[in-house]
Amino acid sequence: MEKTVNQKAWFLVLPVLILVAFSAVIPLMTVVNYSVQDTFGNNQFFWAGLEWFEEMLNDDRMWGALGRQLMFSGIILLIQIPLGVFVALNMPKKGFWASFCLVFMSLPLLIPWNVVGTIWQVFGRVDIGLLGHTLAAMGIDYNYTNDPFAAWVTIIVMDVWHWTSLVALLAYAGLQSIPDAYYQAAKIDQASRWKVFRFIELPKMMGVLMIAILLRFMDSFMIYTEPFVVTGGGPGSTTTLLSIDLVKMALGQFDLGPAAAFSIMYFLVILLISWVFYTVMTNLDKREG
Repeated sequence: MEKTVNQKAWFLVLPVLILVAFSAVIPLMTVVNYSVQDTFGNNQFFWAGLEWFEEMLNDDRMWGALGRQLMFSGIILLIQIPLGVFVALNMPKKGFWASFCLVFMSLPLLIPWNVVGTIWQVFGRVDIGLLGHTLAAMGIDYNYTNDPFAAWVTIIVMDVWHWTSLVALLAYAGLQSIPDAYYQAAKIDQASRWKVFRFIELPKMMGVLMIAILLRFMDSFMIYTEPFVVTGGGPGSTTTLLSIDLVKMALGQFDLGPAAAFSIMYFLVILLISWVFYTVMTNLDKREG
């Protein structure tokens, strides 16, 4: 007897599809439309083809912002992934202190992005900020508004403070899924702490670490609010990441065509690198299995 399929479940999905259409698909189609047209005002558009894409591909400003963005995301991943795993390994597994650590680690994630930028903007000021004043009292020349190195250190430390908790919580969830029998067997075999981590804990965390890497890469690659609030993309253009450069082009200069082409290329870069990360991590996970 052929089994009938209940199609009524689609009515539950329909509101989500409508929401996605209005919040993602329709704006994306608008951006695509702007990327292949030009306008001289009065809402009159003219076909431009791939002109804006060619202009962006030959724009040194965009390539400079892309280089800074890749460097920022790379540094963030190299710091936050190992640090998050280290924190997760040293967190209590049970009891009151385990719950306390989970709540404490979640606090930075609850702070809005613009508030994080404002906190570190004030925190790093030499005149009233605790960090800036302390470093100045120690004789360290620190000024994130004038020194490019200090500006980079500030936005990197700010992002590490804000998002390492996410990696730690994901890694902690992976560790909690490991049965106690694995540790008991390792204890019987007198396995060292490194071997326990290498052959028991790390393989079990690979799934959540893949999620953590993807989330942190995509978020760091699209970061805007925090560095813009702290440095505004300066000094000069040293912290002008892709998102900041795109907003300046679209809203500051009102170059809708180039900005639309820029945003599509921006989206494709994120999609491509995320796919590479996912493919590599999935293959590693299969090999470990």
